[in-house]
Amino acid sequence: MGAIKDFVKGAATVLPEIKKPVRKPSLNEKLIWTGIAAIVYLVMAVTPLTGVAIGAQSQFSYSSVIFASAQGTLMTLGIGPIVTAGLILQLLAGSEIIKVDFQNPDDRSIFTSATKLLTIIVIVVESSAYLIGGLFGSITPSASIAIFFELLGASIIVMLLDEMVQKGWGIGSGVSLFILAGVAQKVMWDMFSPLSVAVNSTTSQVYGAIPYLISASFAGNAYNAIFRPEASQFPNILGLCTTITAILVVVYVEGMRIEIPITSTKYRGFAGVYPIKLLYVSNIPVILFSALTANLSFFFAYLWKFYDYNAATGAANYNHLFNYLAQYNVTSVTATGATPLTYVPLKGCLIYYMTSPNDILIPHADLIRAATYVLFAVAFSVMFAKIWVEIGGLSPKAAAKNLIGADVMVPGFRRTGASVEAILSKYIPVITIIGGIFIGLLASVTSLFGVFDTGVGLLLMVDIIIQYYQMLLKEQLESMMPRLGAVLGRT
Repeated sequence: MGAIKDFVKGAATVLPEIKKPVRKPSLNEKLIWTGIAAIVYLVMAVTPLTGVAIGAQSQFSYSSVIFASAQGTLMTLGIGPIVTAGLILQLLAGSEIIKVDFQNPDDRSIFTSATKLLTIIVIVVESSAYLIGGLFGSITPSASIAIFFELLGASIIVMLLDEMVQKGWGIGSGVSLFILAGVAQKVMWDMFSPLSVAVNSTTSQVYGAIPYLISASFAGNAYNAIFRPEASQFPNILGLCTTITAILVVVYVEGMRIEIPITSTKYRGFAGVYPIKLLYVSNIPVILFSALTANLSFFFAYLWKFYDYNAATGAANYNHLFNYLAQYNVTSVTATGATPLTYVPLKGCLIYYMTSPNDILIPHADLIRAATYVLFAVAFSVMFAKIWVEIGGLSPKAAAKNLIGADVMVPGFRRTGASVEAILSKYIPVITIIGGIFIGLLASVTSLFGVFDTGVGLLLMVDIIIQYYQMLLKEQLESMMPRLGAVLGRT
């Protein structure tokens, strides 16, 4: 373990780093730096890679929301390497496979450097996997080298932007900011885009739901805007209503909690409550389920391409055992440029029933697939919720330890870890299961009714907006305190 720490310390001296601000920036300065980070991300999200067309979806499209990625652009990897590296080290630390004392500045610094080092390793591995797996179609060796360094450079810039925001130059974290920017951009585009897109070889329509409603109303065909049966893959008014409903439900549920009364043993007269939210583990369960689905799809598609797919004939080799797990329909490369290949799972395999059909209101929708997708989403959300409570420091034992360490007790009970843990054990396990079921149902069902972006994306967007609202209130209060202190000092 000591050798690993020494290696990380040595690597930290050559890793790029953003310094903390010498003085605390004002709220306006933080907003400016946060805005700059968001703009840089959005620009990179529309900048195409060398020789690659933007817009086609790969099997990694399942994770594009949680990884804030945009296929075929500099943001093809998005924040995936940062999330993956952070998750791996958090799991190792939470399960105590690696010993980290976060109260110790040296350990905390080493952990931060290790996360950054692992992030760069993941960037290299994922960039190589994309190129080796042929996810950008047929490209020349020189274009492959250019794409590798483009992905490497852009991902390192994202890592540094995240570090800049987290170290106090901005508000919140870069990871949350980029997810919010990506989801909000997609939702706004689905709502208001005035651009025309082709429905088929002969007709085209306005893409955005609201502009299309206006266009259809002038044509005396407003009812069509509700479902858009001739272009069900485009945003419609039903999807807009589902999106608004889902946002309102999430905002309402965010306020649902059980409050346990607490008092301070250090400050006499202090009393408060310890809230246990219905969404106790937040969006972590559906994020992990989406990541699992994306990685399984990528892994199965990679194996299927090399071991069960005849590129010469364009047909599967009919390895029946493997085809129960996955088989795909591969979209050919366009003649106008290298396009990321699309691997669409075929009916009858496991990965087909684990992924969303996206809209069950279109003609001939597979309702069985929709039902199995919801069941998988709920089952895995509950499982991941229970796991995360244990390894994420949210268990009754860990929460009781934190309360005791903060010199807090529950009135009417002895101030011991066992008694406080017993109280929390009445609520946390049940809340964890109920929250996992709810979050899995909300994310999966909203996706089935044409919600803009995805159900997971909306959950993340609303949760992040609420977090930013709370952080802004805190920043405003802190900026007002010096003036308040001066006023109180004169009275």
